[in-house]
Amino acid sequence: MATNRTFTMLKPDSVEKGYTGAILEKINTAGFKIVALKQTQMTKRDAEQFYSVHKERPFYDELVQYMTRGPIIAAILEKDNAVEDFRTLIGATNPDDAAEGTIRKLYAASIGENAVHGSDSDENAAIEGAFHFSGREIF
Repeated sequence: MATNRTFTMLKPDSVEKGYTGAILEKINTAGFKIVALKQTQMTKRDAEQFYSVHKERPFYDELVQYMTRGPIIAAILEKDNAVEDFRTLIGATNPDDAAEGTIRKLYAASIGENAVHGSDSDENAAIEGAFHFSGREIF
């Protein structure tokens, strides 16, 4: 059964380039309610834990380095069919393959610097949201 919440991070490249306002506007315009939001910076340990599922992949070390190079915006979003609808809104991981008007098509530079993270399942949305937010930070 689908839940109504998902997790997102505006990655360091989005924050560095000043895209946070435009991306958050797209999220709001798409009908998502932001129920938790903060700017923070992941430590190396945070990034290693968050992306531990990719530990054996060849891009893991580069991913950890990228995600710790600057601040991120973490958010929990609410909407019917949240995970699937948000994945559609952000577009394909490779911005060259992303549909016109998606966040990654508009704001990502490459597969490696793809502007935004979106949970890939209801289960991961709950895990990822709990990684970044305490219960009292979610409204």
